[in-house]
Amino acid sequence: MQQKQKKIPMRTCIGCGETKPKKELVRVVREPDGSLCIDLTGKKNGRGAYICHDTECMKKARKGRRLEKSFSMQIPDEVYDELMRGIAADE
Repeated sequence: MQQKQKKIPMRTCIGCGETKPKKELVRVVREPDGSLCIDLTGKKNGRGAYICHDTECMKKARKGRRLEKSFSMQIPDEVYDELMRGIAADE
């Protein structure tokens, strides 16, 4: 009897629009109090959006204001800068 293959969860990058395995992407979370943070565990409570470990994808997301569309809220430039530093540190 064959063992079932485990299904790999796929998510779409908000920067480039490519669908990739969830583990290859960084999750950005809007926490219940309204603050944003990078979720390295993928288990924090709150609304999540996924982005590649790539500064180019972050630049595209920033230019198109894609995080604001995902979270339906205004996002200050300082938050984009902090997220960019977090993603650049992971590369």
